[in-house]
Amino acid sequence: MNKNFKMIHDENLCIGCQACSIACRSENGVPDDMFRLQVRIEMKGVFPDLKMDFKRQSCVMCENAPCVEVCPTGASFQTKDGLVHVDERTCVSCKYCIVACPYEARFTNPITKSIDKCTFCFSNRVSHGLEPACISICPTDALVFGDMNDKSSEVYKKANKHYLLYPQAYKGTKPRLAYVPNKKGVNHE
Repeated sequence: MNKNFKMIHDENLCIGCQACSIACRSENGVPDDMFRLQVRIEMKGVFPDLKMDFKRQSCVMCENAPCVEVCPTGASFQTKDGLVHVDERTCVSCKYCIVACPYEARFTNPITKSIDKCTFCFSNRVSHGLEPACISICPTDALVFGDMNDKSSEVYKKANKHYLLYPQAYKGTKPRLAYVPNKKGVNHE
């Protein structure tokens, strides 16, 4: 049976420490000035009553992936488990997928000259029974990942306990990355 992978970013638990981004860079050899994931800070309010929201930006692993549809060589593809990957051996760096991605989650890797993005660390970690690097390092457990078909998994439990938002859900891409929305913002006094 195929797995139904999902990742959840809980904006109520995220402290914006960037440990996930650093772990991703280290694990995947992401070149300087590029990123597979970032945690962006949104300031709200008026000084001195400021609040910060922390938003993850990365590939959301669309079920209906526009990047896969436009790839002329098949370098952007989906696995049987639905995860979206790029085969750098067949990528011609035409950038169609970068334009098609509504999440601004792809970039041209200056070293390999192919398109790069978050892979949920599938080939280097998940396929070996490990969590993605970003999940393994998160100090507040703001990130969970796993198989939604496994009712004992943390991701299944969190998905069934919280209201989830899917980024740009109105576009019909059916992301596998969801968010537990920040209800209050973090008040930093």
